[in-house]
Amino acid sequence: MNQTAKYQNRIELLQGTLDMLVLQALLREPMHGYAIAQVIRDRSGEVLSVETGSLYPALHRLERQKWVKAEWKLTDSKQRAKFYQLTALGKRQLTTDHQRWLQMVRAIGAVMEPEVQP
Repeated sequence: MNQTAKYQNRIELLQGTLDMLVLQALLREPMHGYAIAQVIRDRSGEVLSVETGSLYPALHRLERQKWVKAEWKLTDSKQRAKFYQLTALGKRQLTTDHQRWLQMVRAIGAVMEPEVQP
């Protein structure tokens, strides 16, 4: 896929959706910001791209809400980076957000389905 097509297919994420995706990315293990963005991009088949200007404010917001905690560590390449870890409160929030998301997907799907003629 060329760069123009990638740009045209880029999806702007609403704040709540971005928060849910970040929490989901952190479900298995702590990660630094770049790794979180990579996970979201890779798992979405490169459809979703989270830019630094959106990701770090989201991480700071999640930290203030106590849904993630952060600590400075060294990466595999020996670079100092802030690693984010999902908290128990964050896991509960992810469950709630996921249920709301599923409800929204079902509702939108119902609206988008063509009506069955009697």
